[in-house]
Amino acid sequence: MIDSSIKLSEEKVFKDPVHGYVHVRDKLIWDLIGTREFQRLRRIKQLGTTYLTFHGAEHSRFSHSLGVYEIVRQIIDEVFEGQPDWNKNERMLSLCAALLHDLGHGPFSHSFEKVFDLDHEQFTKKIILEDTEVNRVLRSVNPDFPQKVAEVISKTYHDKLVVSLISSQIDADRMDYLQRDAYFTGVSYGHFDMQRIMRVMRPKEDHVVFKWSGMHAVEDYIMSRYQMYWQVYFHPVTRSAEVILTKILQRVKALFRADYPFKKEPIHFRSLFEGNVTLEDYLKLDEPVILYYFHMWEEEEDPILRDLCRRFMDRHLYKYVEFDPAEQYRTLRELEELFRNAGIDPEYYLAVDSSSDLPYDFYRPGEEEERLPIHLLMPNGELSELSRESTIVQAISGKRRTDHKLYYPEDILLDDSGNRELKQRILSILKKF
Repeated sequence: MIDSSIKLSEEKVFKDPVHGYVHVRDKLIWDLIGTREFQRLRRIKQLGTTYLTFHGAEHSRFSHSLGVYEIVRQIIDEVFEGQPDWNKNERMLSLCAALLHDLGHGPFSHSFEKVFDLDHEQFTKKIILEDTEVNRVLRSVNPDFPQKVAEVISKTYHDKLVVSLISSQIDADRMDYLQRDAYFTGVSYGHFDMQRIMRVMRPKEDHVVFKWSGMHAVEDYIMSRYQMYWQVYFHPVTRSAEVILTKILQRVKALFRADYPFKKEPIHFRSLFEGNVTLEDYLKLDEPVILYYFHMWEEEEDPILRDLCRRFMDRHLYKYVEFDPAEQYRTLRELEELFRNAGIDPEYYLAVDSSSDLPYDFYRPGEEEERLPIHLLMPNGELSELSRESTIVQAISGKRRTDHKLYYPEDILLDDSGNRELKQRILSILKKF
């Protein structure tokens, strides 16, 4: 075992466009950054297919993870230092959990997980707890230390104050990705006064609270998050790219199970298709590997796989119309039949995609996705839930917004070759949505 408080002989820094510098003084953190599992995050984009909408969105989960670590480091070392409710013995655990919280993300995370029924949080735990470089570094502190880090990330650790630093309605994870994603997409929505928020943070028993005087900075953060979800994360063009990406993976999976003779055999996907993916297999998958296969499959004999891969690689995305599943489900069934009659497989060329977000919620015991509220520390020392004091937050509290869109390949429908009358009928129906 080694002493986790050992410092580097010289502070290391990463120049960062969001935080200025990311400071590393602890040898343990420096050793974790150097592991192969953490370096893999350089090859996983933070925003998946969003680069096809906002061309600057090429940043990685590596840079985001460093950013979350830096925010937690500032909170602990500069804000919580000397506060009575903060246990300084939890410092290194908090820093490691912040750094490693996204370790298990796969390529194009959410589409990948959906098709292959995976959970990146489970793979994060596996990387931390099983035979990996990360595990060996953590075990050098104490044999129990990897388990504690995994518990913080999975929100089961006994000290809920530590958990809340990286997992709550206002945490270091969200504070970094909102600002980082706004910076790289070039939008103004995700900016808020993080320094002000950190100045009014206070550790209080099992969660972080905020001084009442900083309420407006917290309001700004809530609204920034709301705008980023609807203007960036749920952008319909990005969702179109995700639809095509999902359809590619579904098509490859179906062809593999049908013993299709691939020109480029999907070797890296085999264990995924067979449902027995190992941690070693998973760690070999990153976005350059996936894109290599997509590029190779542009020359496959299967016309659907070939077309989908070309669409994704060349950014020939699907068009979309607004869709109301409650009112238009019968029309969708009609469209599916028309697509089949026109020789266009609706399984791959007609898709409903839904987005939903709850920008802020107060405590609702027993409900799905139960959330702990944000509390303000009032001048009299009592705590008050944010929406009770803020009319702005009250207006959006507990209100889930959902959006549905129907995606289709307009270019195929506009092509005059074959089934022209059916295609025109399909287009006329779509125009009525």
